[in-house]
Amino acid sequence: MKKNRLMSPGPTPVPENVLLRMAETLVHHRTPAFRSVLGRVHAKLRELFSTSEPVLVLASSGTGAMEASVVNLLSRGDRVLVVNGGKFGGRFSDISAGYGIDVHEYKVEWGHPADPGEIRRILGENEDIKAVFTTLCETSTGVANDIRAIGEAVKPSGAALVVDAISGLSADELCTDEWGVDVVVCGSQKGLMLPPGLGFVSLSPKARDMVKRSDLPKYYFDLGKALNAYERDDTPWTPAISLVAGLDSVLDNMLSEGMEAVLRRHALLASSARAGIRSMGLELFSRRPSNALTAVKVPPGIDGERLVRELREEEGITVAGGQAHLKGKIFRLGHLGYTDEYDIVSALSAVERVLNRIGYDAGYGKGAAGALEVLGQTPGGY
Repeated sequence: MKKNRLMSPGPTPVPENVLLRMAETLVHHRTPAFRSVLGRVHAKLRELFSTSEPVLVLASSGTGAMEASVVNLLSRGDRVLVVNGGKFGGRFSDISAGYGIDVHEYKVEWGHPADPGEIRRILGENEDIKAVFTTLCETSTGVANDIRAIGEAVKPSGAALVVDAISGLSADELCTDEWGVDVVVCGSQKGLMLPPGLGFVSLSPKARDMVKRSDLPKYYFDLGKALNAYERDDTPWTPAISLVAGLDSVLDNMLSEGMEAVLRRHALLASSARAGIRSMGLELFSRRPSNALTAVKVPPGIDGERLVRELREEEGITVAGGQAHLKGKIFRLGHLGYTDEYDIVSALSAVERVLNRIGYDAGYGKGAAGALEVLGQTPGGY
């Protein structure tokens, strides 16, 4: 029997103690017992998000949190700037357009990071822009954007800065309050090491003022109602009880490790994975890689879709393929959440086996050797 390893950039593996916590008997969500759990979660989420402001927990995917950020900050006739450098930056454009918002897109070549100077220029020429939407990690390309610099570019305009950190949170640094980020959205199935089903939204004082003024239609995703319930460590609608319990344990795991250590761990795994990829003669796709995943160009003449399929079906390693026009042209190796150095070595070895089988001479042991050379420079791992 082959062991399956989930090495996609989401969903990611779930720690055993978290699985056991989610298997516990349900409690009713309108009881002191659940509100006690949710209160602990609220406090720990603020630490994870590097903010002193509320972080709301939604029963939704990360896309639900993205939609909530649009419909609660904006009003009819508002204009926004969307940094579109991939599939998920583009999703902010689609959501905004769906609600009749005037979208000004800054299109970034896939694989490249956004230029904060260009954002500053656009905002200087479009003073009516109310919000800027961007990604911390553009999961479709493996790019990490420089949110600190983007925050500095946005600040003089007075626009709200909204960051999709769904795959980047806990892997790439994000200092929400310090960097002037007004809204951070996230999902549970990436660095938070849970199954899909929870969305998160942090709200600065500026963002909460915009929530009060927003006139876009909303009901389930009404963050005004969620903020009122938050004050009582409650939710306006039925929460995902078992996932919240699991989140309580996940956050204990992460905060016990220490967030600086969590970031170092992701950086080391990313460095080792990339060293292994280069040792096989493969080329990285991203010009500014995220620590959440590594996007790799498929060698010329190789069927990228077959590579991903055989990794999953023959080797038990699940990675992600390319999206949109990159389908079959790149593959994306996750090293996020509950992943360790031996997962990296195993995945790289499997990539070698499949590439050799389907027509690319990757050699044997080169990927593992490249990764282990990086890992060996840090005795004891992280």
